[in-house]
Amino acid sequence: MSELLLSVKGVNKRFGGLQALSDVGLEIRRGQIYGLIGPNGAGKTTFFNVITGLYTPDSGSFELEGEAYEPTAVHRVAQAGIARTFQNIRLFGEMTAIENVMVGRHVRTKAGVVGAIFRTGGQRTEEEAIRKRAMELLDYVGIARYADYQARTLSYGDQRRLEIARALATEPRLLALDEPAAGMNATEKLTLRDLLESISGDGVTILLIEHDVKLVMGLCDRVTVLDYGKVIAEGVPAEVQRNPAVIEAYLGAAAAH
Repeated sequence: MSELLLSVKGVNKRFGGLQALSDVGLEIRRGQIYGLIGPNGAGKTTFFNVITGLYTPDSGSFELEGEAYEPTAVHRVAQAGIARTFQNIRLFGEMTAIENVMVGRHVRTKAGVVGAIFRTGGQRTEEEAIRKRAMELLDYVGIARYADYQARTLSYGDQRRLEIARALATEPRLLALDEPAAGMNATEKLTLRDLLESISGDGVTILLIEHDVKLVMGLCDRVTVLDYGKVIAEGVPAEVQRNPAVIEAYLGAAAAH
């Protein structure tokens, strides 16, 4: 069994009178592709946003490779080794594809403000290395030919790939993807699946929120299912698909019997 990478326990989150999450947790082991699914309104995105620092939980404990981390700010989560994409694409549209990836890479830079202002030799060397790595990542996700195109001019599927390249530029231990297949056609989804399998094969652990249950079940090693802010099932895809609570959540009580 691979070692534990991310452990989240006892997460609760309330918005006014709405209990969005109730004692939610999961454990992701190094090298896994881990799926988080559930019907609309189940709390998936809320939980995802808690893990990645967009929302502050009311309670909960968080460990990354055995060390506690506080998801209190997005930049701190990125520095801890968790990178994410968003359901709604958030690229810098007027910047080129390579510039977008370079922005992600700057999380790991060392030159600092003084080096950037005075263009020191160390800063120039680091900037060249950042550009080189950004180009490698664009090639890795299959869009190197669009390096100098403005991000807004890329196709929808290629913008998704660019987001993944930018996230990978932070050298994450965990890549958290929020519905990366949303809006994709069948061919684009197959290409995305191949890319995610390659990323996983190269040693990056993946947490995946996705509405396409077929994609999740065919791709993920383990799956957690949420409904009304609570965990109703967890396990390998074959087990989860047969779980009566999961069937009821997606298809109604009659289908579970």
